[in-house]
Amino acid sequence: MRFGVIGTNWITEEFIRAGQEVEGFSLQAVYSRTIDRANEFAEKFSAPHVFTDVEELAASKHIDAVYIASPNSFHAEQAIQCMNLGKHVLCEKPFASNAQEVEAMLLAAEKNNVLLMEAVKSTLAPNFFAIQENLHKLGKIRRYVASNCQYSSRYDAYKEGTILRAFDPNFANGALMDIGIYCLYPLIVLFGEPSQIKAEAVMLESGVDGEGSILLKYPEHDAVISYSKITTSYLPAEIQGEDATMVIDKINHPQKVEIRYRDGRIEDVTRAQTPKTMHYEIREFMRLFHAGEKESTTNSHTASLLAMQIMDEARKQIGLVFPADQRGGEKA
Repeated sequence: MRFGVIGTNWITEEFIRAGQEVEGFSLQAVYSRTIDRANEFAEKFSAPHVFTDVEELAASKHIDAVYIASPNSFHAEQAIQCMNLGKHVLCEKPFASNAQEVEAMLLAAEKNNVLLMEAVKSTLAPNFFAIQENLHKLGKIRRYVASNCQYSSRYDAYKEGTILRAFDPNFANGALMDIGIYCLYPLIVLFGEPSQIKAEAVMLESGVDGEGSILLKYPEHDAVISYSKITTSYLPAEIQGEDATMVIDKINHPQKVEIRYRDGRIEDVTRAQTPKTMHYEIREFMRLFHAGEKESTTNSHTASLLAMQIMDEARKQIGLVFPADQRGGEKA
């Protein structure tokens, strides 16, 4: 499968290095806003084609699909441009700036009969399926607790007066969008839509959330998620049932999964997986492509839209506004 990439940052490098270890993956094109950066990145990874125009990349006969890892605020526009020219799209999380943009992306995917998937790597890793397939052992589920708090390497610059993209609302960034989604997306895949949402956050002067938490209510259980780019947490995630509790070391990168029963027994249900969890999202995307399918059953269109709808509501409650909220969604 021939890929083009939009974005020449560390996450794109991680994607390419993982892809190079997946059979059938081929990097054919690089897009960057400047030709010098495009050439530099393409040379580093031996990509034969470079572009500084998204439309030209999307029109290229040298690629089948585009991986998008640009700033969040550009995801919807670039994805729709690519899909309108017949390219399949694997788009980094968060899918877009808001639910209206996600709806436009889904419409473009349907209209152009192309594959579209959100690149949430954690829910496609073997240990996530270990979580999913062992839930029945917990008895009646009563609580989901997940934390993803990572002190950002860019926060020191912020405190010194330099506002980088990670803390700039113009790029649809902030703690919820960038890392809170890692707590939220697995919850949605496992349990679906909550009936109530209550959000709180610590807002920074730049206009984004530095950290926050969300309480979500389900008919018979609740969920508590916390996330931060200005502090670090070492807490595992838990799914608590009446018969047992599942303990997950890292919700954003699950590597160890245990079930602790009320009688003291501990069952390790961890599965072997590679250190590069991007392997699994790439394999899933390529599998769907070769099967002629248009969406993943795990990272589904429904899950991606619901995640964004919940984040929209949370942002409304904490007062986090992006330019896309005021101008309306992208057109498919």
